[in-house]
Amino acid sequence: MLLIEKLLAINPTVSEALKYLFMSGLNSSGGLGDNSITNRSSPVQTIAGGTNWSQVSCGYSITFSRNNTAAIKTDGTLWTWGFNGYGQLGTNDRVHRSSPVQTVSGGTNWKQVSAGGETTAAIKTDGTLWLWGFSNQGQLGDNTIANKSSPVQTVSGGTNWKQVSCGTAHIAAIKTDGTLWLWGFNGSGRLGDNTITNKSSPVQTVSGGTNWSQVSAGDLYTAAIKTDGTLWTWGDNSSGQLGDNSRTSRSSPVQTVSGGTNWKQVSAGSGGGSPYCIAAIKTDGTLWTWGFNGFGQLGDNSRTSRSSPVQTVAGGTNWNSIEIAAAAAAIKTDGTLWTWGLNGNGQLGDNTIANKSSPVQTVSGGTNWKQVSTSGAHTGFIND
Repeated sequence: MLLIEKLLAINPTVSEALKYLFMSGLNSSGGLGDNSITNRSSPVQTIAGGTNWSQVSCGYSITFSRNNTAAIKTDGTLWTWGFNGYGQLGTNDRVHRSSPVQTVSGGTNWKQVSAGGETTAAIKTDGTLWLWGFSNQGQLGDNTIANKSSPVQTVSGGTNWKQVSCGTAHIAAIKTDGTLWLWGFNGSGRLGDNTITNKSSPVQTVSGGTNWSQVSAGDLYTAAIKTDGTLWTWGDNSSGQLGDNSRTSRSSPVQTVSGGTNWKQVSAGSGGGSPYCIAAIKTDGTLWTWGFNGFGQLGDNSRTSRSSPVQTVAGGTNWNSIEIAAAAAAIKTDGTLWTWGLNGNGQLGDNTIANKSSPVQTVSGGTNWKQVSTSGAHTGFIND
């Protein structure tokens, strides 16, 4: 769920040049949008085609082992496809789609979307936040535990939402005033409010503050970066994914053992295949990963889990953006695209179904990749 404006902040040259959308991996419910249910181990375009895609977000339902996708075009329209068992496509029904459709809200003012496994959230250009899909733990933030198959606003309302991230069963979002809000399932303390009580309306972490710049909601945990460049994690820590050199879960934010004030982007794993891991990029362009490594998703040429940050074997100081789950995908400043980790459905796009513990390029190659999203089971790529 990489935020498009975060990508723009990292690389100001990225603009309306974002064009083609490609997908690879699991396709059992049409999550690749190519009007089939055939898995793909090399990138294919959705049947919608077109040269005006600006952001893509991939989700995965752990309950049903099915995937879904949401994407925004440069004209501001929002499109969804794939698994729809809880109404996460926002089409006011529970019908799966193997090709892109618009939510019932329609409109040309969508600016950022995050597809969770069973819940979807999106922000409009007017700053309003909308959610739909599964809500058994209050994931929609509307003070209910009722599922919704069409978009609704959180009880907080407001027109000052800046970024949203959907985890497996909880949501995190930042407002333009720099405050961080979370809601939904709170097992292991993933909401960071020093409790394990579920919340059906937004609450702030115990850290509070008005200096949060980016957040990523993972499977059972959360990671966020402040404007001072510090990185904070909280929630489940069974695989060391909090990066604090322990296996102790935390219900309030802690810093990784690396500390530092030079973190610029973080991705907390969410989706299929035990994605208990985190990846982050520093301002010096180095890429760091930690947590569960059963499929090689840490990219350090091993299957050894880590409770403190390590660099991928690729090393380098030219990493631009990262998305991690059971599979990982990252783009370098030279525009090349690299993937590693779980690949049983071809989600790495390298024309194989063999897992990789070190970064490889997709068969498409090229130096024009702009944005990537992975659910761990399927991956979406945008290039020009």
